[in-house]
Amino acid sequence: MLEMLRKYRTPLLVICLLMTALLIYSSRLRKQPQTTLFEKAILQLASPLQRGFSTSMRSLTGLWQHYLWLIDTQRQNDRLLEENRRLQGQLDLVREFQLENQRLSALLSLRERLTIPTLPARVIAEDATSLFQTLIIDRGTEDGLHEGLPVVVPEGVVGRIIRCSARQSRVLLATDASSAMAVLVQRSRARGICRGRGQSLTLDFALLREDIATGDTIITSGNGGIFPKGLPVGTVSHTQTNDLDLFQTVTVTPAVNFSRLEEVLVMLDTVP
Repeated sequence: MLEMLRKYRTPLLVICLLMTALLIYSSRLRKQPQTTLFEKAILQLASPLQRGFSTSMRSLTGLWQHYLWLIDTQRQNDRLLEENRRLQGQLDLVREFQLENQRLSALLSLRERLTIPTLPARVIAEDATSLFQTLIIDRGTEDGLHEGLPVVVPEGVVGRIIRCSARQSRVLLATDASSAMAVLVQRSRARGICRGRGQSLTLDFALLREDIATGDTIITSGNGGIFPKGLPVGTVSHTQTNDLDLFQTVTVTPAVNFSRLEEVLVMLDTVP
């Protein structure tokens, strides 16, 4: 195609110039009140060309207007997308404020129910590995904290402080293998010791004769000198008995979802 255009470039250019001159001349003749036979012949010859030219111009004009419309539509779409992103960001921020307000309201409600003074704190780091189950909070000795203080949330027991610096404290979670607390079964009042097992708890020293069933709620007994009585610890998820053993095997699911902790309450005193 390009070779053909190069080959016939001059004839094509001459034809285009002649057609252009013919169209210009015919347009001038249409404005004259009288025309000769020759001029009428020119007008008749140029009429199809002029109609084709007018049609082409209308098509080109329409295409150009459509192109401009598309450009304007694209700009409007870009503006709308940017506005949508901005509003979505604001909505996410509002939702986050609402969720935080719900959590803080629940902490405030728990704080009002407890008889022991408490201090709210934020979780700033976690270390829930296979070896240790701990987290870091943003309160320390400058805030009056010290080792051994219990940490709770509205759902139940979190753990106890095992190390303090000026502005931070490390909390040993109830699920850590070295954690133990005196508890009782809320329904039957059976007593035992809850120990951490990584992701779950076990109720140790529960005698075979004790009435313990799946679904029972485990709460702190108030013994042991750390946690006050009545705090939720977990729910019995499995029990097993063996006539040859003295104690039952009881598995407890923690009341607290330790992977989602953001704010906690530190109790500023322990049970005497």
